[in-house]
Amino acid sequence: MLKKTLLGLTLVLLFPLPAMALPTITCHCFTDRSYDPSRPAAADPYFLASIQNTFFAAVFDIDKKSIVKKKQKGTAMEDLWVAYWVADKSGLSPEVLLQARQEKNNWREVLDTSGLSAESLGAPFFRILASANSDPFLDRAVVDELFARYQLLEPAELEAVRQSGASNPELIIATLISTRTGQAVERIYQEVKVGNTTWGELLDGAKIDLVEMQKEVSALLKLTAG
Repeated sequence: MLKKTLLGLTLVLLFPLPAMALPTITCHCFTDRSYDPSRPAAADPYFLASIQNTFFAAVFDIDKKSIVKKKQKGTAMEDLWVAYWVADKSGLSPEVLLQARQEKNNWREVLDTSGLSAESLGAPFFRILASANSDPFLDRAVVDELFARYQLLEPAELEAVRQSGASNPELIIATLISTRTGQAVERIYQEVKVGNTTWGELLDGAKIDLVEMQKEVSALLKLTAG
């Protein structure tokens, strides 16, 4: 056993893999996938990820499984939002854009020579792209513009919940719950944020079933099979 271990270490030292060839793998193998009243927050990470994936797949009209696979291989959700938004606006391939992002320091470097304008990308997105350290805010700009496109929230309500600190998945799940319960999105988010409730508890109370999440999101976006 010792000899095998030493041999393995020797091979690693002799043939090291380039750092750039090793993607950062993010595990999306959630242990808890259903609401348990005795552990009300246990499945919240799964609910947030799954509902965001479903929303993403619906707005970009792609297979949800393909997004999950990309995330499992290490592609950040933030980069997926940007790549598919730019692809949707420009006709470029999201795969090409994601590959280019791996080879550049940030999205600004990727898109600087693309010739895409504020008119094609959307003024809010383009304005953030032109600023320093834009990457942490680009995915948020994409989701905000999608919310505007589908008229999911009034601008003031969207701004309020963002100012409260809601991330993309939190914004999406709170809006979904709001449409079922009639409660304000910001209030829903704040209740979870301060620990008064959990996303699982709210989904359960609103009778939102993840098995039917595709239909729930389609109804939210007012999409039909036709």
